[in-house]
Order: sequence, then C-alpha cells, then structure tokens
Amino acid sequence: MRRLPSFLICLLTALLPLALGGCMLSASADLLYSLPALPEEYETLSAQLTDILSGGAEYAPPQSGGNLPPVQMVDLNGDGSDEVLAFFRAASEERPLRIYIFQAREDTYEQASLIDGSGTSIQSVRYVDMNGDGVKEIIVSWAVSAEIQTVSVYALEALQPVRLMSTPHARYDVLDLDGDGQQELVVLRGDEESGGAMADYYDWDAGSSALSLRSTARLSTTVASLQWMQVGALQGGETAVFVTGREAGPDETSRAVTDILVYRQPDLTNIVLSSDTGVSSQIARFSNLQPTDINTDGATEVPRPAQLLPDGEEQYWKIYWHSYNLEGQDELQAITYHNLADSWYLLIPESWDGKFAVRQSNASSSTHSTTFYRLQGRGVGDELMTIYTLTGTNREALATTAGRSILRRRADTVYAVSFAENYDDWQYALTPEDLAERFFPIVNYWTIGEN
Repeated sequence: MRRLPSFLICLLTALLPLALGGCMLSASADLLYSLPALPEEYETLSAQLTDILSGGAEYAPPQSGGNLPPVQMVDLNGDGSDEVLAFFRAASEERPLRIYIFQAREDTYEQASLIDGSGTSIQSVRYVDMNGDGVKEIIVSWAVSAEIQTVSVYALEALQPVRLMSTPHARYDVLDLDGDGQQELVVLRGDEESGGAMADYYDWDAGSSALSLRSTARLSTTVASLQWMQVGALQGGETAVFVTGREAGPDETSRAVTDILVYRQPDLTNIVLSSDTGVSSQIARFSNLQPTDINTDGATEVPRPAQLLPDGEEQYWKIYWHSYNLEGQDELQAITYHNLADSWYLLIPESWDGKFAVRQSNASSSTHSTTFYRLQGRGVGDELMTIYTLTGTNREALATTAGRSILRRRADTVYAVSFAENYDDWQYALTPEDLAERFFPIVNYWTIGEN
C-alpha cells in the first residue's frame, strides 16, 4: 500500500478521534466522517464516498493486519496508477460488508467494481501478486461471527473481482512453499470430526488461474490452543510453516507444542508429527518465546526451556534453540538466557552450559539486576557478573558507576554490566567485548496480526 495523499490523511485524522474517544464524542457520525476540502482530482471520489455514507452506510475498516485505514490506495493491476479501496458496512443490505474499488480516469476516480460479503466485520485485507502475473490478488478475512472467520481470495480481471476460493479459517498465511516462484495459501482450521485442527494447502492449477485445495495435514493442537503461525526456514533453506499451540501439561504448567509444515511433492507434511502418538514430538515448557532465527544462520530455531538451579521457589530457565532438517530431525544451534521482564537476552557460550546459575533482584522500580554465578557442586558459587537494566532519569550516570560499563542503549533504557573481581579467573570467562556482542535487547514491535 502506497503513501496516502493529503486528503486521505485528513480523512484518517477525522476518523482517529472516533476510534479513541468512543461514546464520549457528541458529534454526529456524518460530521466525523465528512471529508475536508479536496484537490480537484479527488472531488469526484469525495462525492462518491459521501453518497455511499448518505445512503446509510458507515466506514468499516479492517480490524487487524497491516492495512487498517478505511480508505486505501494500492496499485492493484501494476499499471503504475493507484486504485482506491474504501471499506463500508451497509447494515440494511443482505451482504452488508462492502469493499468499493475506484479506478483513476484522467483527472478523476470512477467506481470500477465492488466486493461484498456477509458477516459482522472485515477482519483483515492483504494485497499479494500470488501467481506472478503482475496483478495483485485481494485476500479478505471476513468475520462471519465472533467465533467464525472466512478467508477469500479474489483475482482481478480488468479490476473485476473473481472469487478463487473461500474457506473457514483460524489462521492463514501466503508463501511460496513449493519453490515454484508463485505464492500459495496455507490455512489453519478446525476439524469437526476429530475436534482438532488441520492445515490446508491451496496451490495454483497448472496452466490456469484456479486456486485449489491440494493437500491437508493434521496439527497437534486444537484451534483454541493455536498461539502462533510463522513462515520460516529449515536447515537446508527450505521454506516451512511453524505452528505453535499452547496446552496445559500434566503438571498444570503450560506446554508449547510445535508443528512444522513443509511441502513434499505432492503433499503438505507435518515433519514432526509422531506416527506413534499422533501429535508433535516437539513439546516443551511454554516460555512465550516464538520460533525465530536466534543465531542469524538463516534457519528458524524452536525454543526449549531447561531449568537452571532454582532459588527457593524462584525458578530460572535457559533456552535451548533447535533447528530442523526435512526429515524432522533437530540439532541444537544456540543457548540463551532470556530476561523477558527486562527485555533482553544473552547468547550463552556452550562452554557455560551446566556451569552457571542466575539470580534476579530489583533494587528499585528503575534499577533491575541479573547476577550470574558459577556453580559449585550442587549450589551457587562465586559471583561472576551482573547485568543491569536502568530506566530512571539518571540511568546514564548509574550505567558508568561502581565499575559498570554500558552494553546497549535504547530510547528509555540503558543496559550495563559489572564483573566480579575474580571473574577473569573463571576458565570460561568472556572478554567484555565478546559479552557485548552476545547481548541483545528484545525489541517488541507493535504489530497487529495479519490473519
């Protein structure tokens, strides 16, 4: 989606108080949604949008995803000129959800087509040239009810929408899973017969523009347990879909159950599904960490927490990160200590594994510390180093006092480290430079799910 012209920015500015203020606003909806004075080339478009509103419709922008405005500009057909898409709800209509597509004609815009749907809202919309023909398909998730969503894919022929497929879904993603240069669709949905969840694989029919269901793979969890769906890579670079579910374990702790989906001609295959148990072999304590390329080697690793020496009832965890090959066999790639509360993690050298313990303490709301100790027998031995998370107004000064040195700076946080006197005597000690290279702040991107 391209940068919006000034008139659309003004429109969104008018809409923002409604979104933020809710029922506290006393102005009428018609006034709130009225457009400001427009450049001449947009006057016809403005009039058409106003007519739609005057007919009893209201703006109904997508609720999630990367495309949220009620009016969006996208070059759908690849001609270098943006089309305008406007999202409405017409409550009196049998199919109340409406996506109007307007095409540029010389110095004006004319309505080219309309996509309508049933349901309570438009959950999300994506624009993707899936088959490589230069024209973007429109992928719409319709919220049919609070419990049911349907994903539909529309091709555009001279900007006229042709629905290629539609199916209930819990999650979906668009990706080139078979490596043919075209984008396919993987849809996660519930299975009424088993009560579990399934993954459907939609691919393009050879020599045609049809998008058809080709294969289905079983997942290990229910739809209600689904936590994340991510596109990643295996050790050999093959594209894979990582699906994580969160379930209650036998000891009442939460478990992360990870399925890994790949395309093996001609089927979508869950490479970690056990033939003995019928569920994934990749089950670990839930840690709120998603699969990611933790060591930047190009492959996606899956986290597996392992307990460190506890401090009474206080528990601490190291994270083993495993990557996978096409046969579903895993290999340890990295070890980390994650401090999620303070938003940082440390890549732990393999030589440290089994030889350190951790204790956390908070001296104040703006000074948090995590101290690493060497293990001595079955207990905690000498202190090795302390990592500080400093958020107060004097954080810069505190980061360089008492023998501390700065590891990283963020807008409102400084991370610092201090080493114990006998740290250098530890045979596994890292240099301060090596430690700094292994230290990473956790960046919490503000995102809204695409699917």
